[in-house]
Amino acid sequence: MMMKSTPSISVTYAQNGRSARSNELGMRPMQERAYEKRGEPYLLIKSPPASGKSRALMFIALDKLHNQGLKQAIIVVPEKSIGASFANEPLTRSGFWADWVVIPKWNLCNAPGTDDGGKVNSVGAFLESDDKVLVCTHATFRFAVDKFGVEMFDGRLIAVDEFHHVSANPDNRLGAHLGEFINRDRVHIVAMTGSYFRGDAEAVLTPADEARFETVTYTYYEQLSGYAHLKQLDIGYFFYSGSYIDSILKVLDPAGKTIIHIPNVNSRESTKDKIREVEHIIEALGEWQGADPVTGFQLVRTADGRLLKIADLVEDDPARREKVSAALKDPALRHHRNHVDIIIALGMAKEGFDWIWCEHALTVGYRSSLTEIVQIIGRATRDAPGKIRTRFTNLIAEPDASAQVVTEAVNDTLKAIAASLLMEQVLAPRFEFKPKNSASSPQAGFDYGEQGYQPDQCNVGFNHETGQFRIEIRGLAEPKSEEAQRICQQDLNEVIASFVQDKTAIERGLFDEELVPEELTQLRMGKIVRERYPELDAEDQEAVRQHAIAALNLTQQARQFVSRDGMGEPVANTALIEGVRKFAMDVRELDIDLIDRINPFSEAYAILAKAMSEESLRQVAAVIGAKRTSLTPEEARELAVRAVSFKKERGRVPSPTSADAWEKRMAEGAAAFMRFKKEGSYGERT
Repeated sequence: MMMKSTPSISVTYAQNGRSARSNELGMRPMQERAYEKRGEPYLLIKSPPASGKSRALMFIALDKLHNQGLKQAIIVVPEKSIGASFANEPLTRSGFWADWVVIPKWNLCNAPGTDDGGKVNSVGAFLESDDKVLVCTHATFRFAVDKFGVEMFDGRLIAVDEFHHVSANPDNRLGAHLGEFINRDRVHIVAMTGSYFRGDAEAVLTPADEARFETVTYTYYEQLSGYAHLKQLDIGYFFYSGSYIDSILKVLDPAGKTIIHIPNVNSRESTKDKIREVEHIIEALGEWQGADPVTGFQLVRTADGRLLKIADLVEDDPARREKVSAALKDPALRHHRNHVDIIIALGMAKEGFDWIWCEHALTVGYRSSLTEIVQIIGRATRDAPGKIRTRFTNLIAEPDASAQVVTEAVNDTLKAIAASLLMEQVLAPRFEFKPKNSASSPQAGFDYGEQGYQPDQCNVGFNHETGQFRIEIRGLAEPKSEEAQRICQQDLNEVIASFVQDKTAIERGLFDEELVPEELTQLRMGKIVRERYPELDAEDQEAVRQHAIAALNLTQQARQFVSRDGMGEPVANTALIEGVRKFAMDVRELDIDLIDRINPFSEAYAILAKAMSEESLRQVAAVIGAKRTSLTPEEARELAVRAVSFKKERGRVPSPTSADAWEKRMAEGAAAFMRFKKEGSYGERT
């Protein structure tokens, strides 16, 4: 069986070394940007893995303790292992004015006992002491707030690492506590995350609470472009049939440093015997030579004579697993490339796990959370000498027409495509859209290509320093309120995350041959924006919708022009930039109506058609087609609203016989709306 595969995303970066350069205080670019906002009482830092969020917090916390009058700093991490990121740090060696010091007894991540027992009492003792810094887990902090109340924490800094674990859902205790702290307004809060959107699509904060935070954003593009060594990142989903064990070597290169995440035992990809799965992988790689007595690594001799060191973190025996885990964390060997070759894990080696040499994150089975996928990809995006290229592979079972779980398989396939689309947005430069009009002019710092700025055209500018597009679009609605402007500047990926995870949108976008694209770009995206930001007025909701669909569709259209040189080596990081420019030049005029007429999922379908067998593709289409229903009352209402706007703009109602598919669809929707209204389908709302 030949592996059906495609790297759905392949991005090359500038390799300019800026991410690792420090200023006179020892701060890298992201840390310097965050430190400039150190006076803010509520600060949200959105920054990729390995960009230095932990140290940025140290700088900010020290200033709040020494210069802003706060009594203490409490650092809250999701799991004990991440507590090591906040260990003592001699910051004065690099030019800062103070060192970061945590007294050992106040790093509760290293303390024995349970989160709801002695550690909670230790938090109470710390609050009564004159010491300055405490590190504990999210769980310990939750129990401490439950026991002592929010009032006990007045005048202190609460720093929450991996902030995406928080949720505005009332059942999320940490989220509820943070809401209480914000309402009381007697603490400072610094929140840090490398993946702010949530895989379950729940809001991290309520809109009112989020409005209190000053945001510092450092993009993946800035981080990876600023590396000294890593130049290319490939992301792809790969389909297999049968057992994944029989196919894994078709995507696993034993010569590359790899983390393999085997499937959850409850997933359809799992054989239900995780230990045997690890044994099968080891057997497939070569001949077992025993275990290293010091590290516990499994030693395997490959067919070409190399000796692989494999760390098994799936092992059930706690003593052996801890031995392997300790060997991986050994700081003396952190910079030794040949310390370990392959790590096999199930629930470990994800968030906060730091192995700079990892060149391939290979994940078997779909992960339900987009946040988890981002975290796994982050394991492979560290910069390291000699590491030029890295990749993430999601190995997924093809839907089998004979299987009882075919619907589940189809859902997993759609989710993998959604994750790929979103990661493409996350990895792209930031978009800033501007309406094209007579007052439009070039912006300082932006490169407008060989021809320069053209006053009579829609221009595409790019700032190579900040990694930001500035794109002019005719007919584009501008956000009016401060909140709408903030969303368009900072949260477009969150809007796109909700859109690409919308089952109706992705199913129709991929497999509905009769689809009118505006039904997705205007109606479905419009519905998502309204539900996500109900506090915005209709004009601002429309502006957010237009900006989000423009970012998604321009990235997708630019993909057609991304290419490499004939030798297969990464080329200069201009592919996406030139792809956007080429698309803008190929169309007669870059306007919002044209962008709305593009199916956002058309490029994803082209990749899926190459990656999946024809039979499986037909099966997926059949499953989705069987669920298709006629126009719903809600869809008819939305089409009727668009028809009213059409009449205002054109002076006539949409024609049901129009050659324009979208005009015809609006006419059908308006007629259906009147029929539903007459039948009373809208109840008392009408």
